Amino acid sequence: MTAKILVVDDIVFNVKLLETKLKQEYYEVFVASNGVEAVKKAKELNPDIILMDVMMPEMDGIEATKIIKNDPNTMHIPIIIVTALNAQEDKVNGLSAGADDFLTKPINDHALITRIKSLLRLKFMMDELRARHVTSNQLGVGEEIIIDESNKIEGAKVILVDDDVAQAKKIKEKLNSAGISVDTVTEEQETLSLAEKNNYGLFIISTQLIDSDGLRLCSHIKNHDKLRGIPILIIVEEADEKTLTKGLEMGVNDYLLYPVESNELLARTTTQIKRKNYQDALRENYIHNLSLSVIDQLTNLYNRRYFDIHIKNLVTNAASTGKNLSLIMLDIDHFKNINDTYGHQAGDVIIQEVARRILLGVRPADLSARYGGEEFVVILPDTKLEDAIKVSERIRQSVEMYPLTTVNSSEIKCTISLGVSALSSDDSPENLLKRADQCLYKAKEGGRNRVVAEEAFFT
Repeated sequence: MTAKILVVDDIVFNVKLLETKLKQEYYEVFVASNGVEAVKKAKELNPDIILMDVMMPEMDGIEATKIIKNDPNTMHIPIIIVTALNAQEDKVNGLSAGADDFLTKPINDHALITRIKSLLRLKFMMDELRARHVTSNQLGVGEEIIIDESNKIEGAKVILVDDDVAQAKKIKEKLNSAGISVDTVTEEQETLSLAEKNNYGLFIISTQLIDSDGLRLCSHIKNHDKLRGIPILIIVEEADEKTLTKGLEMGVNDYLLYPVESNELLARTTTQIKRKNYQDALRENYIHNLSLSVIDQLTNLYNRRYFDIHIKNLVTNAASTGKNLSLIMLDIDHFKNINDTYGHQAGDVIIQEVARRILLGVRPADLSARYGGEEFVVILPDTKLEDAIKVSERIRQSVEMYPLTTVNSSEIKCTISLGVSALSSDDSPENLLKRADQCLYKAKEGGRNRVVAEEAFFT
């Protein structure tokens, strides 16, 4: 996940330390030495994240945060306040100014990267929802969804899994004060049963449960069709690096350390609930468009008309912000033979099932469309070519490994070929599509049932 990060600190040593850590994760780093410069660079650079120190000359970090968050052009940029170890007042003032999260000095590497990734996922989802809103309006099918509603946390529901009575009470009181309702449970089966019946925005799970295994519960949630989209926040001992690493590897979204600090609790909870809200809003946007002229009636994917407008908007945005953008073009191998052998009704079922497997292999922020006949396209915002290749291979395998079942229960083995391209400087939607199409041709020419990316033939 590449991104532009603005580091704001007047101490050169601190800046260099953060810059080194962030560049190791392949982030693009920009620097400001005070609040005044931070406000200016936020407008000029439109960074994806701002790491803001509090104590600085000319203008401190709290005041700079307030200005950035009150400017319509920069208010969408997540800000992480960097505070001294016991600076609770800075955290309170940072929240009031609009900061999205905190890091405490000395900065822990796990905390730094986890906070950044968590807020980046939220921001990218917000960006994609805005882009789809623009596309829908251009097509005259602007949806009723109010994007700002996704930013609200009041009325959200959280399920807390913790058998520490005193801690659970403290967490519940803090979240209740922000308008978030909390249901408290103590064991796995009760958690899963309750979660299936309610619309929760977040799981908060202790890894120190007496009679249950918190990480095992996280694993069950991530493998549950209905629940896997709900973010998870774990509570872990600071010294327990093994549990923390294992949790993050299995897909846990963020973490809190024992003892839970109330301001950090609220900041982390807010970020995850907003992310879930935006994810739901993207789904609502799609459902709204189902009945309109932008959805392909056979596959329920977006149609060519919507795709042609949306890709122009995304290419324009990526070019102006310097973000990555990749495209996958694919089609079903030997589809004419399938139609001739099994009939057009079976062919339609195959197209529907391939579309379903495409959707299972991509993120909510990615846009899948039926391009025509048995041909599909997927746009992947904020995605490098190498990552798009991995997505393509995942989709290819999902089609090849499991036979597709037709209406008369016949099982048909089917494969797909895929071409992948990535946006370059001074690129156009037409050229991006043309290169993906050329790669698709190479995949078919090379024997089908394979992924071909443009680097192999166009560098």
